[in-house]
Amino acid sequence: MLQPNKVHYDASSAISLGRRDRQEDAVALDFPVGAKHGFAVLADGMGGHAAGDVASQIVVTEMFSELKMLISDPGAMESNIRDRLCTAIQDTNMCIEHMANTTPDVSVMGSTALVPVIFGARLYWVSVGDSPLFLFRKGQLERLNEDHSMAPQIDEMQTKGLIDEVEAENHPDRNALTSVLAGNEIPRIDCSGKPVSLEAGDIVIAASDGLEFLSEERISDILMTYRVRPSSEISAVLLREIEALNHPDQDNVSLCLIKVMGEEEEQLVAPDPIAAVAKIVQADQASRPSSVTVLSRKTNGASQVVCVSRKVKM
Repeated sequence: MLQPNKVHYDASSAISLGRRDRQEDAVALDFPVGAKHGFAVLADGMGGHAAGDVASQIVVTEMFSELKMLISDPGAMESNIRDRLCTAIQDTNMCIEHMANTTPDVSVMGSTALVPVIFGARLYWVSVGDSPLFLFRKGQLERLNEDHSMAPQIDEMQTKGLIDEVEAENHPDRNALTSVLAGNEIPRIDCSGKPVSLEAGDIVIAASDGLEFLSEERISDILMTYRVRPSSEISAVLLREIEALNHPDQDNVSLCLIKVMGEEEEQLVAPDPIAAVAKIVQADQASRPSSVTVLSRKTNGASQVVCVSRKVKM
């Protein structure tokens, strides 16, 4: 069993416009280096509602600020975690209601909300809507949170033989939500009072439903193949796979990927630009590169490679 004081995380987020005209997803995370706790907030604005992008930004802004304050005392927060998370969701919903009532241009809007919170090796969450929370462990991908859409009911109809597989997959109400943050009463809130125990090697993914254009089998294959790589690299591979589908109806995609690691594992960080250049030169030595250009930036004193380009003599 992974000891809570031995755990550390490698967390990153990624977002893509897909084939949509505007970005209605929003995501933020807080996993300080060396801390034994952290959280993420992800929201998927309602595509069928006006100002879905405004709603998702409200969810992320309000939930993030509330949890950032609460987690400053992690012991107190975890001791009453369910009430704290549910209250934060209700308060955020009230903010959406206030915005809708005072701003005519955004009088109708809504968003999902997905908030995983980790203390040591214990995972909690609160969610409203259909944004999935996945746990990848030992080659198996499992959805942890409830799906507040019509999909589970439609799948049950298929199981009972009322409709066939094709009808279930293409049902016009499959993606209709049964619960959402829209300023009125929230029909359903999935809030875990009992944690899921995490193990070294686990990967937690919070995502908008745009990620589900990839099958769960394909997501599992990617995670299995790249599981030893940094979280940022795995996130980038998932987005590239989605882009490669070239699906004409591809939705916005946002995700937060959290790798759980024990003390014996090396903590993965953004690559150093000089080391990155050395690897490129070494790998391409046979091709005799004539020049290598590295663009990098520093964030809080840490170097991060933005772009590496090279010209090779033929």
